[in-house]
Amino acid sequence: MTTERVGPSPTAGEREMLRTYLDYHRATLAMKCDDLSDEDLRRRSMPPSTLSLLGLVRHMAEVERTWFRRVINGEDIPLVWSDEGDYQVAYDAGAATRTEAFDAWQAEVGHSRRIEEAAESLDVTGYQPRWGADVSLRMVMMHLIHEYARHNGHADFLREGIDGTVGA
Repeated sequence: MTTERVGPSPTAGEREMLRTYLDYHRATLAMKCDDLSDEDLRRRSMPPSTLSLLGLVRHMAEVERTWFRRVINGEDIPLVWSDEGDYQVAYDAGAATRTEAFDAWQAEVGHSRRIEEAAESLDVTGYQPRWGADVSLRMVMMHLIHEYARHNGHADFLREGIDGTVGA
């Protein structure tokens, strides 16, 4: 499996720029997982951390779900892997499979894209209860770009530790 990743246009408008940078980072995470077995994807970085590539994919499914569906769209739904709202549960990929994690993540990305595309503007807001404040779609997209970029750095190290693959 080879993930296609398209770089953002350096002259796009604001919304297109945010959208394409977010998709670029989504594709980067998927690329880091290309051609690895479930066992490789579950491999942890180092004790005591439970961080793994599969755990990152599961975590990002929760992040997408929270920021787009729960915050911007106002949906009253639980997290994917924790009814108690514990984001750490997603990192524990113990017996998880690529299929389970990627199906959940891709479903949430699909919801996120539909919500973003349906929004009238980047100024649409939703309530973020952990912050006790309204946040704009613009801020949510920026936050997700930041979140993916940070975790893609983790994914770089995890992938290198599995098979020596580095870069991009």
